[in-house]
Order: sequence, then structure tokens, then C-alpha cells
Amino acid sequence: MTSTTDTQRQDRYMALIDRLLQCPSGEEPAVLNSEPDLLDAEFVQLLVHTAAHFAHHDNADAAKFLAFIARELARQLGLYPEVQEG
Repeated sequence: MTSTTDTQRQDRYMALIDRLLQCPSGEEPAVLNSEPDLLDAEFVQLLVHTAAHFAHHDNADAAKFLAFIARELARQLGLYPEVQEG
């Protein structure tokens, strides 16, 4: 059973993804920084899921964009370690 709070958070995640998709190039950090409480592992997971959805529905540009955002955000949040070269 999903609580109202969870549903509201999911709605906010989706609204943030919509804003990312619609913002001018280069404005992505400002859009993300406008909702710092949403920048978490669950949001990264939803970005990846949404990117996969776009990839399967012939929107490769949106898929690549969201996958890039997910990867960068995951790195910034420390969700996976950097690979050490050498």
C-alpha cells in the first residue's frame, strides 16, 4: 500500500524529470538544485527507469539525456564508487 506522502513524492520526482527534459541546455544543475530534497537514490533509480522507457519508445535522445543525468547524480551522491585507474 502506497501512502499519500509516497505518492506526492513520486509526483514531485516526475515533475522534476519533466522540468529537466524541458529546460534549456546548461540549466540542468539549476533545475536539480531547486529541489535538493528530491536528489536521492530513489530519484536516480526513477531516472534510469524513465530513460529505459524512452529508449524502448523510440526517444533515444531523452533516454541518453536522463541516463547521463542519473549517472552524474549517482556519482555526486556517492551511490557508487569512482573507479580508480592505474
